[in-house]
Amino acid sequence: MGVITDETLSKYHERVEGKTVIITGAGASIGRATAILFASYGAKVVVADKSLSGVEVTVSEIRCIKGEVVGCVCDVTIWEDVVAMYDLAIQEFGSVDIVVANAGVGEIGGRMMYNPSEGRPVKPLTTTIDVNLTGVLYTVHLAQHYLQLNRPMQDMSSESSSLKSVVLLGSLASWTALTKAPMYTASKHAVLGLMRSLDASFVSRGLRITSIHPFFAATSMVPNVIRLQLAGIPLTPVPRIARTILYAATQSDPACSGAAFWVPDGGALVFMVSREEFKPGVYDDIDRSSNATSVGLIGPKYHMRRIYTITRLLWRELVIVLNVVHKKLGSTKRKDSSEKDFSEYLSEGGRTGPDMLSYTVVIIFIQRIFLGYSAAVPRVATCYTMVALRRTSGSR
Repeated sequence: MGVITDETLSKYHERVEGKTVIITGAGASIGRATAILFASYGAKVVVADKSLSGVEVTVSEIRCIKGEVVGCVCDVTIWEDVVAMYDLAIQEFGSVDIVVANAGVGEIGGRMMYNPSEGRPVKPLTTTIDVNLTGVLYTVHLAQHYLQLNRPMQDMSSESSSLKSVVLLGSLASWTALTKAPMYTASKHAVLGLMRSLDASFVSRGLRITSIHPFFAATSMVPNVIRLQLAGIPLTPVPRIARTILYAATQSDPACSGAAFWVPDGGALVFMVSREEFKPGVYDDIDRSSNATSVGLIGPKYHMRRIYTITRLLWRELVIVLNVVHKKLGSTKRKDSSEKDFSEYLSEGGRTGPDMLSYTVVIIFIQRIFLGYSAAVPRVATCYTMVALRRTSGSR
């Protein structure tokens, strides 16, 4: 895991100058600090938040430092709001370069914690999932389109100069379980999984995606009961989280995509978990166990099962295809009735199950491999197949 010093977090800040950055949940705390930080380095910022008053405060602070900014009210759980946010960015600044999916809430409702005294559980509130997961899905899904709009061709062809990235906000709960916040934990686990699953697709189009996972931060999202439990433990400074977002969005190495950034409390350094480093620990144990059970599939057993599955699903189609191949490759005239067309055999009621047919197809494939595509092979294969078919139909 790569350790990143606080000084390094702003190393690539010059890359955001003149770029358009969209930040959801930018009306307060982490989102506001991130928006102001990007604007201070010359980025054009779109401040989006469900709270109009929060948007106005952030926009005002950015304008105080002479930054370019536009704000909009956006509920990330409403698809049309997210579309309007992106359209505003294109309308005002002509392109979208960085998207920070920061909007999120804590555990809301608490109904997932079963209380026997209440009897049958009532339907739980899903606000936490709606904002933290559905809102992120909407934001990321649209980002893949809007990041490509008005993109210069030279930018698309050069990974090193490309600055098209999405940063997702995970949490400590992406790595561990918060027993009093099951929905929040589920949503943040999902954010990490979403980032990892989209990485390959993003990289193939010259885009990048990363995720940030702070320890408990000094924000309104951390309830007082948690703060009491953490008494004496330094919380993660919000400016450090903002700088980590900046680093993840601007890091010049394309291999940074697919990485997760752990942002600990004030007494430790940020470190990056690259896509290749997700194997250690339980991931590595699962991977080794999976490979151990799959050893038998890398060889004849694998190919036999594969052929069996294919023929079981497509055995009629395979009969027709094999018959066509036989006609094309067999140059001699058929003299034996056992070499009757497969299609003729089927039309006369010679039906067989996929099990025997898969066996005969294996024979044919083995003959193809070891004997080559001579004119005699299709004739021999036909004989074997017809004998097997007749024996099977006669035994039923």
